[in-house]
Amino acid sequence: MTSQNAGLISRIAALKEERKAVILVHNYQIAEVQDIADFVGDSLELSQRAAATTAEVIVFCGVHFMAETASILSPEKKVLLPDVNAGCPMADMITAAGLREMKEQFPGSSVVCYVNTTAEVKAESDICCTSANAVRVVESLNGGDIIFVPDQYLGDYVRGQTGRSMHLWPGYCPTHVKIRPEDITERRREHPGAKVVVHPECRPEVIALADETLSTGGMIRYARRTDVAELVLGTEPGIIHRLKKENPGKKFFVASEKATCPNMKLITLEKVYWALESQKPEIKVAEDIRLRARAAVDRMLEVP
Repeated sequence: MTSQNAGLISRIAALKEERKAVILVHNYQIAEVQDIADFVGDSLELSQRAAATTAEVIVFCGVHFMAETASILSPEKKVLLPDVNAGCPMADMITAAGLREMKEQFPGSSVVCYVNTTAEVKAESDICCTSANAVRVVESLNGGDIIFVPDQYLGDYVRGQTGRSMHLWPGYCPTHVKIRPEDITERRREHPGAKVVVHPECRPEVIALADETLSTGGMIRYARRTDVAELVLGTEPGIIHRLKKENPGKKFFVASEKATCPNMKLITLEKVYWALESQKPEIKVAEDIRLRARAAVDRMLEVP
């Protein structure tokens, strides 16, 4: 740690206390931002943790839809996104208007939206899901067709696991689709003793080559297993920092360095400090949208 970083981290800590703030950091953020977090995790887990704290301010080091979800669950708290340009291309691939058109095309279908969506899209949906619980959410729904938005690859994985009739929006994660089958084959050749886990946002042909298909939270838990000494990860490389901290002595390898999300790398220590100091940029979901979106999130949380 540089002396400049040490001083900045000290100022962040002082401001955090003064503002009664909590700092939430996604697993894909840069290492020095992860290291100042009160909580590191996946998007929904972080929002739930924030809602359970007595903090008055949430500094969400992630992307825009994550900060929105925090606002949906904690409307009484001020939610700050240190870089307002930190967006999610996949979330931007589906709009509320587009979803309404799809609902007209497939009337009577249940609408499941991935948490990687805007508040407006959540408000048009029946129930949310995460990559960790998507299969359980779909299995919890009674008969009939299902509209799944926006990730066609997560949707395809869920359809394969459940056998349900699903209409998939043609969205995708631009980061995870950069992982190719050849990358998995090459990493297996380089590290023959390693287990391979990939995110369900990956292409089906990549998923077919993995030992397990897991959310980021699932990967964190998998890495703790006593039978895992080396692990190849088919996801964003930022997760490696946390894995190494929590599992000394184990070896971790990314399937592809190309699968780096530029939006997840926008937030820096300086931007965290500026957000705490200025109390901006604030992310606030309009109350009518928030209530409808909250209903979709709450239905998901009721799934065992």
